[in-house]
Parts: sequence; structure tokens; C-alpha cells
Amino acid sequence: MDFRDDSRLLCAIITGAGSRAFSTGADIRKMLPFIKEKRGQMLPGTIMRGLGVWKPIIAAINGLARGGGLELALACDLKIAAENAAFGQPEIKLGLIPGWGGTQRLPRAIPLAKALEMILTGEPIDAQEAYRLGLVNKVVPLPELLPTAQQWADNLCSLGPLALRAAKEAVIRGLDVDLESGLRLEQQLFEPLLDTEDFEEGTRAFVEKRKPQFRGK
Repeated sequence: MDFRDDSRLLCAIITGAGSRAFSTGADIRKMLPFIKEKRGQMLPGTIMRGLGVWKPIIAAINGLARGGGLELALACDLKIAAENAAFGQPEIKLGLIPGWGGTQRLPRAIPLAKALEMILTGEPIDAQEAYRLGLVNKVVPLPELLPTAQQWADNLCSLGPLALRAAKEAVIRGLDVDLESGLRLEQQLFEPLLDTEDFEEGTRAFVEKRKPQFRGK
């Protein structure tokens, strides 16, 4: 919520502590009983479900991303994986299905056959397979993971924040509608940008052959 609502924050990087795991999901002994007890009740919104964030979010995946960990990565916009990363939806082995977006986002991110294989068997894939499938954008050695994510974030922060948010919203919301409706949505998000100071600055900087100084206005 703080990131979403603070206009000074332009991009986020999500990563795990240490080098072994990005996130291995819910604690089976503690969290799953809590979720069972609270089912049907309103739980706090997250980027996985219930919290719309149009600012760009980068996942720096520094190890295992299993269960809710993979679902968290799937909810991010750009994904950089360390060479030791592994990805899986093992919920089926607990008699469950992914409950925080895995059944919906994974088939939108990779070929359906492979998504079904991961969800129905619970078997993981490694970082190189994730890259081959298009699940992640880049694979780097672990020591280069955070510097690479920071470089990507710095690049995003140098661009027009209003345009970045509109672009993300157009893509994400457009996935759920037909092409004609998506084109109308794109136009609705495109036209207001023509009246912004950022658009004026961007075009002026292009003509003057300099780097634009966007202000999010």
C-alpha cells in the first residue's frame, strides 16, 4: 500500500533474504491452518490478489520460488533469476491447488501444456528452463542478481512514470478483454498522456538531443 500510494516511489524490487530462497510459500504448519480458519473472510490485499499496483515491480529471484513464492514472482512485471533459482507449484502434493494466482497467471505466462504439467504434477523447473519458457526475463549469476535488478530499476525510474503506469495498466487489463475492447482501453489511457508535462518534456528532449527530466506531471 505504501509503495502504491507514495508518488515518490517509482519502481520496486522484491527479493528474498540470503541466497537459498526467494520464497517457498506458506508455512505448512502455521499459515495453512490460518488460511483454512479464515476462508471466506476478507484477508489483506496483496499484489497476488486484491491490490492493484500500476507501478513496475521487479522480482529478483535468488533461489527457490515455490508455491506462494512462485505466485508472488508471477505477480511481478519483470523477473530476473539467479542461476540457482528453481520454480514450482507443489500444492497438488498437499491435496490443494495454488490459491494465490498460480492457476491463472502461470498459464498466461508460459505454454499451457507446461503450466498444466507444473500444476498437476507439482514438479519444479530450473532457472534455464524458466528462461526458455519465457517465465523469467533473464538469468544471471547470483552475485550479479541485485546489481542487475537495480540497473533495470534505475532505467525504469529514468522514464516517464505516468507513461509507465499507463502502459502496465493497458497490458494487464487488456489481457482480460477481447481485442476491440483492449484497443479502446489503450486509447483511453493514451490520450490523457498527450496533455501531460512529461509528454512535452519527452518530445522536447528528443528534438534537443538530451536526456529528458520527467516529473510525473
